[in-house]
Amino acid sequence: MRFILAFAVILSVTQAAAAALTVCNKTAHSAKVALGRFDGKSWMSEGWWRVAAGKCARLIDSRLEARFYYLYATDGAQGTWDGAKPFCTGTGEKFAIAGRGACLDRGYDSHGFFEIDTGNRLDWTQTLSD
Repeated sequence: MRFILAFAVILSVTQAAAAALTVCNKTAHSAKVALGRFDGKSWMSEGWWRVAAGKCARLIDSRLEARFYYLYATDGAQGTWDGAKPFCTGTGEKFAIAGRGACLDRGYDSHGFFEIDTGNRLDWTQTLSD
């Protein structure tokens, strides 16, 4: 019985540790990435994560709580990964912004983010490619 209980605990810890939202950059250029999401009460955006060429970065390091997440990424020259969902972005190295509206009036930039449908999975990896 103790073996079964110990195995169940190890399995649950391993599954929890693996859960995350990860972005992998399969391009030849470093990219900066911003994340938009809804926490059940309000919208927010945050960034920037620097993802080196050929590397991955965890944006959320826990199980995913929502089905939909939104990303914007740019390498500053060659490519941009964007979409139709507007979110605010900061101009500094890091930002965390509550709300999606009136970005320019609040001193932020505004970009269109693309939607990721995780299908309610607890773990998701999104790839940026050329």
